[in-house]
Amino acid sequence: MSITQKTREEIASMRIAGRLAGEVLDYIEPFVRPGVATAELDRLCHDYMVGVQGCLPAPLNYAPPGYPPYPKSICTSVNHQVCHGVPNERPLKKGDIVNLDITTIKDGWHGDTSRMFVVGGAAAASILANRLIRVTHECLWLGIAAVRPGASLGDIGAAIQRHAERHGFSVVREFCGHGIGRKFHEEPQVLHYGKRGDGLQLVPGMTFTIEPMINAGKAAVSELPDGWTIVTKDRSLSAQWEHTVAVTEAGVEVLTLSAGAPPNPSQS
Repeated sequence: MSITQKTREEIASMRIAGRLAGEVLDYIEPFVRPGVATAELDRLCHDYMVGVQGCLPAPLNYAPPGYPPYPKSICTSVNHQVCHGVPNERPLKKGDIVNLDITTIKDGWHGDTSRMFVVGGAAAASILANRLIRVTHECLWLGIAAVRPGASLGDIGAAIQRHAERHGFSVVREFCGHGIGRKFHEEPQVLHYGKRGDGLQLVPGMTFTIEPMINAGKAAVSELPDGWTIVTKDRSLSAQWEHTVAVTEAGVEVLTLSAGAPPNPSQS
């Protein structure tokens, strides 16, 4: 396993890319409303990244081995869609929940973050949907809190799994967080389940995403014919939140924070 540890200067560049990715989510939030198509959200985000921020959208035409080129600039996963949802012309409805996943490239460095939105506001969604979104956000931050030099990747997964299952939810196994830097996806893989003390030991300079995908029903998932969109097999709701982090000498820095990012729930 080849893991690239970043210098302080390189992390500073990633901090810029990460903040810009978060600011795309800040920008798009007012547009996430009933009647808008996810293809329109994609167009707005693309134009903002390219025309305003001077960034490149990393997902556009991204084609890892075995996948067709991804056709859009963001991922939009609605209701029972787990991740990698491809934007389309279907209008969002009041009460839908949607994850918007943004990855920017700025000066060769990647910033990767995602956020949950409720179409029409929290009052429009079910109690279950709101609870799933809240618990998944808590899972993200519990995973982040486990990051420090000398900790293990298993500590992150264990914290997330314990919290999700305590609330009656399940953790998707097939998809995970990942190293990130000049490449969209690097080592290590960051599982969202596991045992404390297992796996790679964390050292300063590591940069990776934590992006738990939590299902209201069973953990099993399947892929739609578009070759990208992942859904829950039982069609239960799914939620995801994501930040890019760096392991520091003192602990952890979240690189994708922006002015409009929902705060750490333990500090709000």
